Amino acid sequence: MNFFSRHKNTVVLATVLLAQLLLLAMQVKRQTAGGPVRLIRLAAVTTLAPFERFIIYSGKSVRGVWSNYIDLRHVRSENLRLKAEAERTRLDRLREQEDARQARRIQALLGFKEQWIDTTVAAQVIGTSGSETSRVLYIDKGTKDGIRTDMPVITPDGVVGKVLAVYGETSQVLMINDPTSGVGATLVNSRLQGIVKGTATGELQLNYIMGDEAVQPGEPLVTSGGDRVFPKGLPLGSVARVRMGRNLFLDIGLKPAVDLDRLEEVLVITQQKPRSPDVSGLGPIRASEILSQHLPGVPQAVPQTAPAANVPAAGAAQSPATTKPLTPNPAGANVPKPQTAKPAATNAAVTTAAPKPAAPKPVAPKPAAPNDAATKPKPASTNGTHPQ
Repeated sequence: MNFFSRHKNTVVLATVLLAQLLLLAMQVKRQTAGGPVRLIRLAAVTTLAPFERFIIYSGKSVRGVWSNYIDLRHVRSENLRLKAEAERTRLDRLREQEDARQARRIQALLGFKEQWIDTTVAAQVIGTSGSETSRVLYIDKGTKDGIRTDMPVITPDGVVGKVLAVYGETSQVLMINDPTSGVGATLVNSRLQGIVKGTATGELQLNYIMGDEAVQPGEPLVTSGGDRVFPKGLPLGSVARVRMGRNLFLDIGLKPAVDLDRLEEVLVITQQKPRSPDVSGLGPIRASEILSQHLPGVPQAVPQTAPAANVPAAGAAQSPATTKPLTPNPAGANVPKPQTAKPAATNAAVTTAAPKPAAPKPVAPKPAAPNDAATKPKPASTNGTHPQ
């Protein structure tokens, strides 16, 4: 208080001068790149900007320390979990790739072929049907462009329909949501097959799926290729709803893959070619080994050889003589064993001599006797006299 009382006039003068400077700064403007700025505002910004930068930098530093060090205490466990999940994903992908290669090898082995899109013609939609009960498009391509009836009409998103009628420079396309249309379809996950047809209100339905089958909403559908019009594997849409219908079939509503109400350009498939799967780079075709483990075995054909004389032919009934063991030869020569090959004449003699009740004739030659007359018996005479 003593200081203010002694320098009262000086303090009052300084306060007045400061107020005048402030008022002057508020009136004076300085030209900048953004336009004229009052001098007091420029001075305030220039003075306070370093303090603001310091505060902001300090806040960022504190947040960086928290996020980079303190908040990363669970990052190690999360990293390990992600690495394990990445390894499982990689193994699953390798297994899927191997299954795909095996499927292509089996297709090549069995001679399976599929219809591939070879040539397409781009067309512009120039009109639609005027009736609510029919779903028909008109395109600006006709017979002059190679368009024929029953050609598939698609977009990059999926199936639109097929060509119904062809004129000189235009064609009529029957869309898949028309009640008179029909497309063979396959559910991607469950592999169930049915027919996709339209309704009178323009909705899509999947027909002929039994009521005891499990169909989940959101399951995608593709063309089955069984109708011989659309190639196999083109997107048709996805399951929108599933409920029990009539005649033990499910009532399955579909969401089409293509926005059929806002079509401007379409593609007409003018040519399809059957192609075999590409097996280049798949290694040797070993699918036969896999199929042999699952298919029933086929017995190998036994080569037909000429049967031996002493062995009965296949399918012939064996006689009792062949089932009984052969007796030794009276001359002392035993019958040779089956493993030893003998001339056909000897074997035939053995087999024919076995059923006779009398002793068979000796096969070996008789030893020479000193007197043939003594050894040979004379025939007995009928009148009791010796022959002259």
